[in-house]
Amino acid sequence: MKDVVEILVHWHAGRRMGELSSSLGADPKTIRKYTAPAMAAGVVPGSPPLSVDQWSALVVEWFPELVDRSLRQPSRAEIEPFRDQIKTWLPVVTVSTIHQRLRDDRGLSVSESSLRRFIETNLDTEEGRSKVTVLRDTPAPGAEAQVDYGLLGRWFDPVTNKMRRVWGFIIVLACSRLMFVRPVLKMDERSWVESHVLAFEFFGGVPRRLVPDNLKTGVIKADLYDPLINRSFGEMAEHYGCLIDPARALKPKDKPRVERPVPYVRDSFFAGRSEEFADLYAMQADAVRWCVEVANKRQCRPLDRVAPQAVFDTEEATALLALPTAPFELASWNRAKVGPDIHLKVGKALYSVPWRHIGHEVDAREGYRVVEIFFEGELIKTHLRIERGKQTDPADYPPEKIAFFMRTPAWCRHRAAELGPNVTSVVASLMELNALYRLRQAQGVVGLAEKYGPGRLDAACRRAINAGDPVYRTIKGILVAGTENGDSPEQLAPSAPAHLHGPEALFDLPGAVS
Repeated sequence: MKDVVEILVHWHAGRRMGELSSSLGADPKTIRKYTAPAMAAGVVPGSPPLSVDQWSALVVEWFPELVDRSLRQPSRAEIEPFRDQIKTWLPVVTVSTIHQRLRDDRGLSVSESSLRRFIETNLDTEEGRSKVTVLRDTPAPGAEAQVDYGLLGRWFDPVTNKMRRVWGFIIVLACSRLMFVRPVLKMDERSWVESHVLAFEFFGGVPRRLVPDNLKTGVIKADLYDPLINRSFGEMAEHYGCLIDPARALKPKDKPRVERPVPYVRDSFFAGRSEEFADLYAMQADAVRWCVEVANKRQCRPLDRVAPQAVFDTEEATALLALPTAPFELASWNRAKVGPDIHLKVGKALYSVPWRHIGHEVDAREGYRVVEIFFEGELIKTHLRIERGKQTDPADYPPEKIAFFMRTPAWCRHRAAELGPNVTSVVASLMELNALYRLRQAQGVVGLAEKYGPGRLDAACRRAINAGDPVYRTIKGILVAGTENGDSPEQLAPSAPAHLHGPEALFDLPGAVS
């Protein structure tokens, strides 16, 4: 309507048709169409001038279809009979499907675009409501930061000799638009949390509220009222005293200040420069330089052409939360099941837990120096962290299962000294050569004290030494026969069955009947 008013104002001022057509970019036929009602009403060039409001009122009267879009098409009358049917279909099918059904089944001849205009103008639909954007006030200085990942491009990694995809971690302070960018090759938990820590150091403070996307490294389960936050991410927020308030799923308008700069970061920082970076560390260092020298010093249109760095220095720097004095220790959490060997896998290493937790799922917190294992929120084991291999505490096994491994040669000697001098002498002779090979015999000898007592065992060892056969089998035979203080050991050996002595001795047994 504004264009028609402009045509009429210039026409009424006496400009010729050729001048109007060239200056306004309108066809002479179009100009004649819109000036014809004025001439019919007696308004001619040179007559008393009219204000813009007066011309607008006349245009609404002469061309009502310019105000009501539904009147532009004569097809409104053709669509109107199907109003109720359209309202019934709208919640369950698309407008394209509605147009197809009306066209094929009801003989509707208007175009799909005309049907869409009719729906938008005449029906109060959820589709129309969803297009409404509510403008939000700019958050107060230091109140909010919006976070997201954006794909920057592909880069040849000289370490792996492969093309890698590079992602940009981007965080923007909502008030000043100050930006921090960190290129990463993995969007894992460690990279996500570490990037936040570096961003806070870059800003020199902490925003009170973080609005991240719902990626799994930050938000395990998206929910409008009770989102499940990743434990490492939650520990970081607790350490810095800030609130994690994830954006709604599939709602990029919840964090527009970080969504909009993604193409800018990709084009200005990364595009066409991938060959300049010798490694990932060089790329990350250059990203910090780019943020300081380029991104945060550019003229920002939402800030009335003022640079984000200038707004940050004057309004937001002092409003951020102070950084904690103690550094944040980055730790990763994972959930694992304890196997029958009492170990669970954390990273690339195995760690033991008390045997009572076999078959249960536990939570493992892997820090820089230690690995802490929790069951139902209670700490049950702590290990020094290792990169690879196995960390086993023998005390985690049941006592009867680990007894053999606990009774080392040193333990056997110490125990023998407690049982008596003859036991000590037997164990020493067993440990003299091939100690590990004969360890089981030494363990068996000292173990006999549990059943027969130290005194009898020491006496039996003395008899075995005197007989020249101080081994486990002889000592046990003496104790079984109870002759540690009597008959010679040779008489203690059980006789072979008579039938093995030959036919002469077959019936040579006491009480035998021939």
